[in-house]
Amino acid sequence: RQKLRFSERSLNAMAKAETIGDVLRHWARLAPQRPVIIAVETGRTISYGELEQFSIELDALFAAKGVPRRARVALFLSNGLAMSGIFLATMACGRIVTPVNLLAQASQLAYVLEHCEADLLITSADHLERIEAALSSADRRPQLLVVDPDRVDWIQHHRVQAGTTAAETECGTISRQLVPHLNGKDIAMMMYTSGTTGKPKGAMLSHASLLYAAEQLVQWHGLTAQDRVLSALPLYHINGQVVATLAPFLAGGCMVVPRKFSVSSWWHDVQRYQCTWINMVPTIVAYLLHHSQQPDTAELGRRACATVRFGRSASSPLPPEHQQLFEQRFGVPLIEAMGMTESSSVVFCNPMPPGRHKSGSPGVPLGIVAKVVDGKGNELPNCQQGEIWFRGPNLMTGYFKSPEQTADAIDADGWMHSGDLGHRDDDGYFFITGRLKELIIKGGENIAPREIDEALLRHPDVLEAAAVGIAHASYGQDILACVVLREHAKITAEQLREFCRIELGDFKTPAQIRVLAQLPKGPSGKVQRLQLLN
Repeated sequence: RQKLRFSERSLNAMAKAETIGDVLRHWARLAPQRPVIIAVETGRTISYGELEQFSIELDALFAAKGVPRRARVALFLSNGLAMSGIFLATMACGRIVTPVNLLAQASQLAYVLEHCEADLLITSADHLERIEAALSSADRRPQLLVVDPDRVDWIQHHRVQAGTTAAETECGTISRQLVPHLNGKDIAMMMYTSGTTGKPKGAMLSHASLLYAAEQLVQWHGLTAQDRVLSALPLYHINGQVVATLAPFLAGGCMVVPRKFSVSSWWHDVQRYQCTWINMVPTIVAYLLHHSQQPDTAELGRRACATVRFGRSASSPLPPEHQQLFEQRFGVPLIEAMGMTESSSVVFCNPMPPGRHKSGSPGVPLGIVAKVVDGKGNELPNCQQGEIWFRGPNLMTGYFKSPEQTADAIDADGWMHSGDLGHRDDDGYFFITGRLKELIIKGGENIAPREIDEALLRHPDVLEAAAVGIAHASYGQDILACVVLREHAKITAEQLREFCRIELGDFKTPAQIRVLAQLPKGPSGKVQRLQLLN
């Protein structure tokens, strides 16, 4: 009961909005000409009024193709005007949007496309070969809709092909009302986890949970209709979907969307489109800092930040040195946060200024309750390490077709078992030290990989670092660290080991250090540590 009251109270802020469609109708009536999406490369825009009309037409197209409301529609598209527009419009017209990771390996792609049971798969011509290969041996094939990733005016052509008469007959009042008979409990999105330790799982997120998470972000960051966010994070990742899309959408603001991150054009785009906040992951922060070592680039960044209220970094831990250097170099606060797919991208966040930001911490609970527990589920005192559990209205409904895995993740009392190791300090800030499955246990002592990472990142020649446990005959495990060096760096692996001895002592110094061209990452930029062992 408490959970439902909390959720209903929060949703009343947007004219009692229960669904994504409710929010779209609200802003389409209030500000139909205001841009909601701007595509960086083409400069094309969609306004709130145009997005509502697009959603109505998409509703008709889906119906004509026999895709009923509450059916799943998979998206396999690169970032762009079409991806952003279809992502919002699909939920607004009552279908369950299922974005599919463009970086998925062939076997994972085939598994997700078959497991999600989508009635329709929307893609572009450049991805058709991969799609056909993945579906070649599938028992169940969705219909395919091939679109232009840089436009949304193709829908009229597809509606004529599909037959609009049938669509209008089925949908009835489609031209006057968008998606009747839906409520907050209906599933809006199904997002597959990365599946680095097994098959991907489809986390089912309701309209209510997504809107609750988006509202927490709007309130926490003070977002308004005047705000514009620049985000290059892919729309097949929960951060790009909720933080950089649904939160500004709920506030009536605008999202500026490049196809992908470009370190050379980032500040130009911020300045050109007068962005007021920027959404990043630690990898983007690291590359912006490295690139800003050139005086002209640093000056461009400072000028571009004249309109920027704050930057936000999430999806993986932000090295404290990078957070501090970013603020010094560009003159804007950089807010560290943390979320998960299963929590609609909201768990912890540091306060906005003048609130206290703690470097190395993702912050305090954001609209949820959280605790640290031991192996038996008993809550631990402050400053003791254990697994982090949390609960709130933003949690997923469950994993699609996986009741056992759902029960493993969320217990009978509604607590999400995050799998993250960490502690809470006396001020209520949480600190993440690693993952249960990634913890290095050397000679019976627990070593958090992040401690090794941060020591290596303190060396001026190291751009990125990630540690992982490797088998050892005597200790059980020892430490392997992989690093990406800065351009023109000449440091050797043995010299880096010597640096670690000073920073960490002999016991925690990596047995091996490998220099790589790049670290394996998931779609959000999060390092996939276990892939370092391959």
